[in-house]
Amino acid sequence: MTQHPPSRLRGSETLWLDAASDLLCEAGIDAVKIMPLAKRVGLSRPSFYWHFKDREALLDAMVQRWEAKNTDGLITRIDAYAENICEAIFNLFDCWLNDNLFDSRLDLAIRNWARTDTSLQQRLDQADAQRRIAIEGIFTHFGYSETEAEVRTRALLFAQTGHSSMEFQESRFKRLARIPDYVEVFTGQRPSEGDVGRFMSRHLAE
Repeated sequence: MTQHPPSRLRGSETLWLDAASDLLCEAGIDAVKIMPLAKRVGLSRPSFYWHFKDREALLDAMVQRWEAKNTDGLITRIDAYAENICEAIFNLFDCWLNDNLFDSRLDLAIRNWARTDTSLQQRLDQADAQRRIAIEGIFTHFGYSETEAEVRTRALLFAQTGHSSMEFQESRFKRLARIPDYVEVFTGQRPSEGDVGRFMSRHLAE
């Protein structure tokens, strides 16, 4: 009889978390349960308990991973070097074009989940506040008043959240082509050819 390594029989924590996140995005929090997840990853129910004490532990790990990727990751991208406000906003847009930097689908699923979970709503509010403060800091750094920085930041975040929730159907090329115009709307400045070129070079090859 073939002996499978224990790790193969249990899977990995990442495997379970990926499956839980996918299920959350597809069907909502009520669908994220141990048996459906076990079937999804092709492992037994007891395998789950090698990685998580219970369902609540899985859910908390999923939220922690969302916080690390979508909030900490976004702030890291905001902190990237930029010579001007347009380049800084292009850096931010990297997050919304690269799922490895920011998972927009998961962000929307977390927001939907938070509507029925008070403690998660508090964590979401904290994450949103951290994101707003970081983006407002970009604008004030480049000379915008605090009020203008707040308004431009809110417009930018509301637009991105709306884009995700409405699930616009557009090609990647078309979305890329419009981003310099979005940057101009959000900053009030037309990006230079150099800023646009550096941004496009990061994404056209993907």
